[in-house]
Amino acid sequence: MKIIRFVSDIGAEHVFYGVVDSPDDKTARCIDGSIFGKFNVTTEEINIKKLLPPVLPPNILGIGLNYKRHADETGIKYPKIPVMFLKATGTIVGPRDPIILPAAGPDQVDFEAELAIVIKKRAKNISVAEAENYILGYTCANDVSARDWQIKKQKTQWARGKSFDTFCPVGPCLVTPDEIPDIGDLAIQSDINGKTYQDSNTSDMIFDVLTIVSNLSQSLTLLPGTLILTGTPDGVGFTRIPPVFLKHGDVITVFIEKIGKLINPVILESELQIKKIMIND
Repeated sequence: MKIIRFVSDIGAEHVFYGVVDSPDDKTARCIDGSIFGKFNVTTEEINIKKLLPPVLPPNILGIGLNYKRHADETGIKYPKIPVMFLKATGTIVGPRDPIILPAAGPDQVDFEAELAIVIKKRAKNISVAEAENYILGYTCANDVSARDWQIKKQKTQWARGKSFDTFCPVGPCLVTPDEIPDIGDLAIQSDINGKTYQDSNTSDMIFDVLTIVSNLSQSLTLLPGTLILTGTPDGVGFTRIPPVFLKHGDVITVFIEKIGKLINPVILESELQIKKIMIND
């Protein structure tokens, strides 16, 4: 099933979970109960006013260099085990929410289309064979990264360059595994203003999703709702000649087969602040 998290015209303060046939649907069948426990899909249809991030994760775990051709374009050897980094939970935004280029330095903000895993229940020291029982579903993500901060300003410590506010758009929906026959064979793309930059397939992954979940559970307890970004394919901005970085006014789309499109506009933080001042005046 396709699960969304949304607000309705019933009241913006009330957040609903629902099931849709398509992320473009205008109404959703409400979910009664917790998506991380027992729940029922009711027959009650509610209007969708705005899609929200499908989950608000307790942790965001990223995997670096997990596509062969992406590792090739960076000139780095394939890792022997999944390379994990942390991304702040405050980076989460949903479909159509803006990616804000920070006033601290917006010059080298890159895009990374990624398949994301959502953990269903507490997982610790689980085997690869057990891992599928701990996956609630999958969604699209954009691991937005300030390359100047990631590589130079923070001495290759990745967390800060990947943790500016709004640097983790996710959505549009959470798709349960029963709707995806082969998670290891999905088209994955990104485009900016209609031009395709990344065009790959999850079959190019070095470590598959079950291996990733099992491996990460050896290091830390994976809590319900944990979001795992599984790496990005080749075609990112900083490897291009000349480099391509996000700029004010861009619209970036992440597409993953069987899941849908995650669309986000890009705006300078200074422009956003000007708009807020104008609204307050």
